Amino acid sequence: MLETTAQAVTQPRDNALSVVLIGLLKGVVYQENDAALWASLLDLRASVRDYMAVLGLSLVLDEAEGYAFLRAHAGSEDETSHALPRLVARRPLSFPVSLLLALLRKKMLEFDALGGDTRLVLSRDEIVELIRVFLPAGSHDTRLIDQVESHLKRVIELGFVRVLKGDTPMYEVRRILKAFIDAQWLTEFAEKLAAYREHVQLGVGDNTDE
Repeated sequence: MLETTAQAVTQPRDNALSVVLIGLLKGVVYQENDAALWASLLDLRASVRDYMAVLGLSLVLDEAEGYAFLRAHAGSEDETSHALPRLVARRPLSFPVSLLLALLRKKMLEFDALGGDTRLVLSRDEIVELIRVFLPAGSHDTRLIDQVESHLKRVIELGFVRVLKGDTPMYEVRRILKAFIDAQWLTEFAEKLAAYREHVQLGVGDNTDE
């Protein structure tokens, strides 16, 4: 009788662990999207970490911001005969997409400093204005908007921004961006941006002289 009771207790827990693991392997788990799954993740986090460690993955969990995802161990990137195959694929980003992510992260820092709402929501025009200053003066507005929308679509696919329903499209910058772009990354990218802006300005000047 005791054995039967133990089995009855263990099986639902095993099922819950499987559901959590599958959810994480599919992508980012958000508290706001599935409260039950999030509760199971918090309850089983130790088991999740142990299980994923076998696969060369680490659990990144931010209770305050309400998200969790899997990240490959640094050692799994070592290209040796003993290295584990990469389970979570790398996603190379173009310079414009990296630029947009950096600008959105900087905007989030400014937004958080105000201490108001926790949700950063921007219009398409506001996002266009963020990136406009890094483009040559006189860039055609229609072409600029098309380019920004193309880069924004990629950022949405990566899960850093989501489109809010409504007559006029609005975009929420998701808090998970903080986990991928920290202050050091922003500083290093800012140096690259400074060099890029100087190059663009010199290029415009050269064209004018001609």
